[in-house]
Amino acid sequence: MADLVEAGKIRAVGVSNFSAEAMGRAHAVLAQRGLPLAANQVRVSLLDRSIERNGVLDVARGLGVTLIAYSPLAQGLLTGRFHDDPSTIGAVSFGRRMASSIRPRTLERTRPLIDELKRIGAKQSATASQVALAWVVQFWGDTVVAIPGATKAQASDRGRRALKVELSRKELDKLDELSRRV
Repeated sequence: MADLVEAGKIRAVGVSNFSAEAMGRAHAVLAQRGLPLAANQVRVSLLDRSIERNGVLDVARGLGVTLIAYSPLAQGLLTGRFHDDPSTIGAVSFGRRMASSIRPRTLERTRPLIDELKRIGAKQSATASQVALAWVVQFWGDTVVAIPGATKAQASDRGRRALKVELSRKELDKLDELSRRV
């Protein structure tokens, strides 16, 4: 990858799903060539905060590496649509249901979080998913950015509108608290 940067074919080097240790090693190897590790793409959402426990967040902050959050809406679970109509779970592929634990028991556990996302959203003319995306990119400061999935053009537009949602410290903390209970 460093050769590609030096050849002008790419501008930066990023990795995906690297552990804290692997991210540190990659950063060290690139540093020997005078290059930084720009990013590590990892799963992050209100329902997947493993970056806080596995060292990835701390190492990223220490090295100045941006974390790119994929699946920030937990495969659609944080949109609230499954909570609004549990019968839609059946239309989700088996793999996606397993990856995001979309099942009735999960809906029960996550209901308080979804209700709070909707409550905050109603105050800002935003959807639950827009609030969930805003939380991901605001809670950890400049360290985390998000890739909102968009299978339809209107989903892309909704994701873009999440950038306009400004959460107060109190709202960030309330969502933090509720997400830790799940």
